[in-house]
Amino acid sequence: MSNTKKKVVRCGLIQCSNPLNDETRPVAEIQKAMVDKHLGFVEEAGRKGVQILCLQEIFNGPYFCPSQDPRWYEAAESVPGPTTELIAKAAAKHAMAVIVPVYEREMSGVFYNTAAVYDADGTYLGKYRKQHIPQVNPGFWEKFFFKPGNGGYPVFKTRYATIGVYICYDRHFPEGARCLGLNGAEIVFNPSATVAGLSQYLWKIEQPAHAVANGYYMGCINRVGTEAPWNIGKFYGTSYFVNPRGETIAQASEDHDELLVADLDLSMIDQVRSVWQFYRDRRPEAYGEIVEQ
Repeated sequence: MSNTKKKVVRCGLIQCSNPLNDETRPVAEIQKAMVDKHLGFVEEAGRKGVQILCLQEIFNGPYFCPSQDPRWYEAAESVPGPTTELIAKAAAKHAMAVIVPVYEREMSGVFYNTAAVYDADGTYLGKYRKQHIPQVNPGFWEKFFFKPGNGGYPVFKTRYATIGVYICYDRHFPEGARCLGLNGAEIVFNPSATVAGLSQYLWKIEQPAHAVANGYYMGCINRVGTEAPWNIGKFYGTSYFVNPRGETIAQASEDHDELLVADLDLSMIDQVRSVWQFYRDRRPEAYGEIVEQ
């Protein structure tokens, strides 16, 4: 095992607060402020040699789901679209693959919580649409804004690694996390927006558990700050990377805008799976009751 050749990929996560924390301003103005702020972090990631970069859930705006205001439908756009292409072009200058989570408009009245994935040369590889949509009090009225995803659990073969995406509330469901592993993901990114309180204790339990159960890395992002006028709580940051043994290898602060960078040795995946043979020993024929109505 010790002679296994290392295959190191440098990855980055951006956790970021809303610089224009005034919901009364035009939607496009709020979005532009967030995009401009993130472009600075993309450049920082390039300078630091990041090869795969992931942004937070609906990165180019506030987490508007505490409202049920249809004005936020204006925030949606096509995927790929102007915002995802802008970020992809900025990343490609540094030969950096990038995951860009935005609010997607498929057609009039049909919206998804989506992440676009681009390779290091700016090529669009595809998208993941959030599968599990919460309707949780207080403040998570997502069914007002999003349809459940309909694209399965795709993986994307970037220049550096095969990656998957699982968005925020998805992380409470081990079934999709398993699908991503079965489909070949080496790194799964989970862009999120979650506040202190109800689910905070799960933040450091569920995703290491997915990494262990599936023998892959995870990059887990949470935004920071408090967003007016909803003020549903503090987004507590602490974005982190976890390895296939469930060990946290890098963690960001609780309350600062930050680019978190970590080197992930993909050779650890083979090492761990040679010990814990979960894919060999799983019994799909015995799990039928999971999908019974």
